[in-house]
Amino acid sequence: MTDKYIVPEMPTRRMILTLLKTQGPVGVGSLAAQLGITEMGVRRHLKLMEQDGLIVATILRQAMGRPTFLYSLSDQGSEQFPRNYDHLLLELLEELDEEQGMEAVHSLFDGRKRKMLKRYAPHIESESTLASRVEKLSGIQNASGYMAEWREEEDGSYSIMEYNCPISQIANRYRKACECEQQMFEELLDAEVVREDCLADGGRCCLYRIRSKNK
Repeated sequence: MTDKYIVPEMPTRRMILTLLKTQGPVGVGSLAAQLGITEMGVRRHLKLMEQDGLIVATILRQAMGRPTFLYSLSDQGSEQFPRNYDHLLLELLEELDEEQGMEAVHSLFDGRKRKMLKRYAPHIESESTLASRVEKLSGIQNASGYMAEWREEEDGSYSIMEYNCPISQIANRYRKACECEQQMFEELLDAEVVREDCLADGGRCCLYRIRSKNK
């Protein structure tokens, strides 16, 4: 499946950042092939981005031949993607936690989940198949800054991958946010949803495996 968030009009520099965000450490050859430009052109962009502190390079030594350089995002590079003012929100949640306790924080997340369910349900309930509901939900999450994509697996299940978390600092501190997202997916899709990987745990993406309830 093609990446829905990479579009031809996107500047090369932004496309490189997006590929590094979604694919992890990547070599020059792979980037050149996906971007349709020369390796020399890719190296020119990477050099400038490394100077700007957006990427870091690691050396992959091989038994034979010259070592290969792999590139990944630095912390500053990751900040180029949506964050939605999570620093301020985190401070407000911590203040609520101190004054009213964790139960109040959890209640706030549950309330947010209910509002999101009410907002998204009309767009998904009209879809007659699980595949179409998964596709619709992935599109909604992608539009919300999660850099989401989906695919059908060989066993008939589906996967949604989110390569960016707009509320990453909040999710790292309050895992209730991840729990609510999983519950929201289950209700919207009317399916079994299992989170198999998570950015908050150091994963490459938030990976949700989705199966029909009758399987």
